[in-house]
Amino acid sequence: MISDETQFDVPIIIAEDDEDDYMLTLEALTEAGIHSRVTWVKDGEELMEYLRKCEVGKSSSAGWVKPGLILLDLNMPRKDGREALQEIKGSAGLRKIPVVILSTSKSETDIDHSYELGVNSFIQKPVRFNEFVEMVSVLSKYWFSIVQLPK
Repeated sequence: MISDETQFDVPIIIAEDDEDDYMLTLEALTEAGIHSRVTWVKDGEELMEYLRKCEVGKSSSAGWVKPGLILLDLNMPRKDGREALQEIKGSAGLRKIPVVILSTSKSETDIDHSYELGVNSFIQKPVRFNEFVEMVSVLSKYWFSIVQLPK
């Protein structure tokens, strides 16, 4: 688990097993003007471990800050994004956290199943960096400026 030290209003968790994709997402957030506290977990097991610590009210001074948004990859080792999503949306203490799937998958089955499990948005990762930055900019404007997030 790796954390960026930058702080902002809405903490973000990026659940992504590929370091290059994580770095790309982090760079796109910066390019889009998002200066968030970002926590990186590399699989669904790490994500759920982190969220359970937030759920039981561990001190934020210990680094366990409940996220305001989860960016979730579907295909990760140990516990994939589908399994983690099902756990998150099945937990009374976690289900209000918005979850956005960022995936290379175009599968209708993946999309349908993700929404059945309660995902808030399913976004196919753009291939070009400038398109990725634009997508992150729109995503962040929507989640951080337009909608009202639960506390």
